[in-house]
Amino acid sequence: MNSMRLFAAVLLLIGMGITGISSVRAELVEGRDYTVLTQPQPTDSGKNIEVLEFFWYGCPHCYALHPHISAWLKRIPKDVSFRYVPAIFRINWTPGAKTFYALEALGARDRLHDKVYDAIHIGKIDLTKDEVLFDWVAKQGIDRQKFIDAYNSFSVQNQQVPQSVRMSKEYQLTGVPALVVDGKYLTSGRMGGTPEDVIKILDELIEKVRKEKTKK
Repeated sequence: MNSMRLFAAVLLLIGMGITGISSVRAELVEGRDYTVLTQPQPTDSGKNIEVLEFFWYGCPHCYALHPHISAWLKRIPKDVSFRYVPAIFRINWTPGAKTFYALEALGARDRLHDKVYDAIHIGKIDLTKDEVLFDWVAKQGIDRQKFIDAYNSFSVQNQQVPQSVRMSKEYQLTGVPALVVDGKYLTSGRMGGTPEDVIKILDELIEKVRKEKTKK
């Protein structure tokens, strides 16, 4: 009986050791988990820590990460501000950026952001074609002409789209999704591994910035 109890105790200790080991995560490693921008960018978040997500609606990796970003936003720290930025690397990414900015201008971004992703990746709808996009938007309850006017507006075409192109270069993006913390630290889906890993790295980068700010 004593030998059985001893054996059980050993198994328990081994189990506790394994659990402890699995719960420990290696510290952030520059070059593996994130990169530091050679030219840090100014932020618009005041005292808050700024997080930008660069995305493209047509990107499957952005689509995979998006639910995790949405869940993270429900618990976003009070000292953090978040902003979506549609990236533009190629000309065929422009319609997605214009769609985002037009929906934002009409106050419909929060309601339709997820649906745009779903339409492209589940519905296989080509929203890069104007007439297909305009018809789809109308079916979502948005006034067709108002959307067209916003989509083709001066501010979208001559201010916000060029800004997306410029920011994609200034933030040294090589792909999407990409998360930039406080205009300095960049992590991406490829660096982070799984979407869950990306969120863990995001939280750790925020904590890194928070500690840096307290030292100043």
